[in-house]
Amino acid sequence: QVRLVESGGGLVQAGGSLRLSCLVSGRSLNDCTVGWFRQAAGKERDFIVGVNWSGDSDSTDAVKGRLTISKDNARNTVSLQMNSLKPEETAVYYCAARMGRYRRVSREKGFYTDWGQGTQVTVSS
Repeated sequence: QVRLVESGGGLVQAGGSLRLSCLVSGRSLNDCTVGWFRQAAGKERDFIVGVNWSGDSDSTDAVKGRLTISKDNARNTVSLQMNSLKPEETAVYYCAARMGRYRRVSREKGFYTDWGQGTQVTVSS
């Protein structure tokens, strides 16, 4: 059974940085795609960045250059480094995974079969 556990959320001032981690158990990162999503209060859960089994990544224009995804296959951990954070990025951040060696990272929520419980990120102005 796949289990994803996020950590690293918290309170940060606008312009600050946070690093989130997603520990994936039950699957090897060599065989799955992992995505990060976020959901602000009252809004949809949106894709922000993801990485596939071979290390290819995709991110939205809104976060490109500020939020960077990386993975450590040996530790089965996917990290999200977030810099220059903005108050409007306050949300619950989720990691999600789907097993399989897909060429491209999907931005669709429905593609992912396993989800973490989420971690709150609050950016104060």
